[in-house]
Amino acid sequence: MKPMIYLSFVVFWVCISSGYAQQYYDSSDCSSDMQFPGSKYTCNSFQISSCKTFLIYRAKQHVQTIERISDMFHLNSTDVLALNNLTSPSEKLKPGREVVVPINCSCSGQFFQANFSYMVQERTTFSQIACEDFEGLVKSLTLQEMNRPPQAGSQLHVPLRCACPDNFSLSNGVNYLVTYPIIEGDGPRKLIEKFGISSEDFLAVNHLHPKPTVFPGTTVLRPLKAAPVIDFSTPDSPPPTHVFLPTNPTDRTPKRQKLSKLYIAGSVAGFSVTCSISCMWGAYNGAKEMEGVEELRKAARDFSEETKIADEVYKGLINNVEVIIKKMRFEDTWQVIDLHSKINHINVVNLQGVCYGENHAFSDSYLVFELPSKGSLRHCLSNSSNTLQWHRTQIAFDIATGLHYLHYCTFLTHARMSLSSRNIFVTANWRAKIANIGTPLKGNDDKENNRGWVAPAECLLHGSAAEKADIFAFGVVLLELISAREDFEGKSFKEFIKFLGEDSGGGCFEQLRSFMDPSLKNDYSLAEDLCLAVLAKACVEDDPLHRPSMDDTMKVLARIA
Repeated sequence: MKPMIYLSFVVFWVCISSGYAQQYYDSSDCSSDMQFPGSKYTCNSFQISSCKTFLIYRAKQHVQTIERISDMFHLNSTDVLALNNLTSPSEKLKPGREVVVPINCSCSGQFFQANFSYMVQERTTFSQIACEDFEGLVKSLTLQEMNRPPQAGSQLHVPLRCACPDNFSLSNGVNYLVTYPIIEGDGPRKLIEKFGISSEDFLAVNHLHPKPTVFPGTTVLRPLKAAPVIDFSTPDSPPPTHVFLPTNPTDRTPKRQKLSKLYIAGSVAGFSVTCSISCMWGAYNGAKEMEGVEELRKAARDFSEETKIADEVYKGLINNVEVIIKKMRFEDTWQVIDLHSKINHINVVNLQGVCYGENHAFSDSYLVFELPSKGSLRHCLSNSSNTLQWHRTQIAFDIATGLHYLHYCTFLTHARMSLSSRNIFVTANWRAKIANIGTPLKGNDDKENNRGWVAPAECLLHGSAAEKADIFAFGVVLLELISAREDFEGKSFKEFIKFLGEDSGGGCFEQLRSFMDPSLKNDYSLAEDLCLAVLAKACVEDDPLHRPSMDDTMKVLARIA
């Protein structure tokens, strides 16, 4: 772009941006323990101190009627019915059906918020309340700052995100800023069409630059001139399209010459970092310098066997926080960094830093990832003291959710075919995160290298064949979750599930019991695990065309979980 054209564009951008009460978009997940601009919407002297506005809430299995939604937000159900073209407060809504909820938004200190109270019904976490019950309308850190740890029967103060227009917006007819929680399948283009507003208006009110990326678990604002009276019915629809891929062009060609600086543009947290040393730490959470490879060696105790997780993968301690340190060839790191700068998902392990050796292109490099506290899924399954019996279905659902995101919400085909229980990690609250995303594959049966399961005779690295290969690997992980076994090699693991076939000779439940993880000691739902076993059998079918899609797999697991 020529300088004059670029300058004109900037001037134009400033002009259209000045026409709204701008609020920053916070791209970090609702479970993030860091505050960014947009985590709360700011108020100032140019904006009115309070207003009546709206937010969007989605029906779910345990909050499925207008009556329940109204109780949750302390509202009269008659008012909510009128806004949503419904007549009965007890009518069951489809999960995912969007509901317009009226709220009172007021300025408290420096931030707008809609204040609600929430009664904790069972053991839970701030993250679950923020991300699941309130769908990202509040960040878990905000709840943590204002409440004691949640306990059954306790009442929490819940300040939901909201915003009021400023005087300039009001003079231009904008009377409401509606808070909208992003889910998988949403994207700027889709939201602009759905909201019925111009791209300039959408970008300006959310302080977004052209060609932005938005992520699940976050919120955006929608400017409205009149109160919404909308039927947000959710028809059956195909799998979400690839809407989260940033449209900014990326040069994927590694620079081979000797580098004196490392530059990483992170779309996840919306910043860029330039380091004049050869090691950069905290690429997605702000820059924190380290003293090169030697510091990493110290963190991983000189890459000793005691810290080894897998081949070239080690556990380290940096600033009293455990991390994964992965040794890689310099030329391979660019692919991983490029990929992780484009994805942000609660079920994918985060890249936190990268460190290069002195000779750059001719030396090894190190990637630093978060390390969920329970370690790998394989470690959890091998440890009989772990109480995984209440979490296995949720873990299966989390893995499927991560794969679904990679299959349908990105074009990142090189993120495929590295799935196994050794590169799935488990958080403190027993949720699963997929690791080893984007690492180049060098073999399809190299368990020591942690490459993941690949279906027999399937070595394609892209397209629908790769997705079906992922589903095969997911089926193997399901079988491991059920049985805790790991010695599935070649086709021999299919011997264990012959009892699910037509020629099993009966005794299906008894044979399933003998297949189950003995450490569970019959403390499980046989019917639930039979469903998981049947799903796993479908996933590991020899013919890829007979395997379910990730979308179908998600629907099955959603019903079970």
